[in-house]
Amino acid sequence: MIRRREPVPFAFVAEADRFRSNVTPPPRERASFGQLAGRWLLGLTVVAGLVGSLVIGMPALSADQPSQQQQQSQASDGR
Repeated sequence: MIRRREPVPFAFVAEADRFRSNVTPPPRERASFGQLAGRWLLGLTVVAGLVGSLVIGMPALSADQPSQQQQQSQASDGR
């Protein structure tokens, strides 16, 4: 009895590089003015949020040296 060789299940992957389609995809639809404006607005909002958080957070990140004068509170005066 002659055994027939069964192809591997994913043999079509090996043949995919030889396959050429003669069907071209349709051209991409251009975005409308409203969509473009919305994308720009969203991008500007994200950038403004990042810049604002950086500006607000910079004082907390700065390594200021404490001043030489010791400030004493009224409670430490012993009054």
